[in-house]
Amino acid sequence: MRLKQFFLFFFTTAIFAGVSSSAFAHGITEEARRRMIEGGDLEYLILGAEHMVTGYDHLLFLFGVMFFLTRFTSILKFVTAFTLGHTITLISATYLGITMNYYLIDTIIALTVIYKGFENLGGFKKYFNRDAPNLLLMVMLFGLIHGFGLSTRLQTLPIDADTGMLMHIISFNAGVELGQIAALLAMWVVLYFWRSTKSFKAFSGFANIMLIVIGALLALMQLHGFLHTVYGEEFPISQDDHSHTHAQMLKESQGQPEYGGALQSKKPLHD
Repeated sequence: MRLKQFFLFFFTTAIFAGVSSSAFAHGITEEARRRMIEGGDLEYLILGAEHMVTGYDHLLFLFGVMFFLTRFTSILKFVTAFTLGHTITLISATYLGITMNYYLIDTIIALTVIYKGFENLGGFKKYFNRDAPNLLLMVMLFGLIHGFGLSTRLQTLPIDADTGMLMHIISFNAGVELGQIAALLAMWVVLYFWRSTKSFKAFSGFANIMLIVIGALLALMQLHGFLHTVYGEEFPISQDDHSHTHAQMLKESQGQPEYGGALQSKKPLHD
């Protein structure tokens, strides 16, 4: 039994550690860009699925939402709210060309991870002597934020106005949903078996503390990226081992509108 508990604890910790170490990998690679240019709707669907299953921030938030849900109807209700939220902003923001610096929106997404860990720990009652805001509404609101984050990434791809543009967006969103289903199934299996052990009660608090810690680390990393893409020339850093990282960050931001840190609207992708 102790070996089983140790394995579950190690597995959970390893997941969190692996996620936090890949903070700047959550983007769209040059290979993916090439595939989008040469491919069609299927490539957008595949990319959407890949982006969700490798999207550490989205997965961490969903893990927090799923953590204490045991009934299928409850899981379905909250997942539907999140899905509805991110579908609305992913499709509408991309179609209308509304975007912002994706390091900044990813910072906000990281804050939603912190929020869920804090809420799971009963932080509102403990520190503010009040009940947490309606969870279903908050999950949908955060879904809108996560969808906008997905949209900012999608808008770095070559999806100029053409007859297939809307289908590209819908295909990407469908891929996101497929990736989300796969991720949720994996989370459900892990949580189902973990709850059957004594270690769940012992380490559930630790797991949610880790959500807060990793969310904070992700927020700091994304703020770091934001500051260096917007105010890069003002940072007195000349070391080669540091500057090449920011050269890559600037390269990743090519094709985006001029960064100013605030929400901005481009010319819509459609006529």
